[in-house]
Amino acid sequence: MSKRKRAKRPRRPRFATLAYYGPNDERASKVVAAVFEEGREESLDLRRWVSGRTDVRQDEKIGRQVMSFLKTHGVKRVAGLDRIIGCPHEEGLDYPEGEKCPFCPFWANRDRWTGEIEE
Repeated sequence: MSKRKRAKRPRRPRFATLAYYGPNDERASKVVAAVFEEGREESLDLRRWVSGRTDVRQDEKIGRQVMSFLKTHGVKRVAGLDRIIGCPHEEGLDYPEGEKCPFCPFWANRDRWTGEIEE
């Protein structure tokens, strides 16, 4: 497709998701923002911010970076949950696939969506 035809094609509306992760359900040490175009399942871009000391929800510098990321992508809507949804470590990257995170015992036997302890 030529550049001329691509330029005339309307851009789909963009939205983002925000997810918070932490070593427990009180301090978010990581925020993940993903940008999507309506009608597409794969994200256009995904970015992670991590803080070893502060709660990322209260960190002004991280907040500005997240807002800049969303603005750069022309995001008009943002969806997310009002709570921390799990461990900040990534399975297969920070610890072996199929195992529980050795760094976050709080989440070891807990459902990340409900926060309830699993049997």
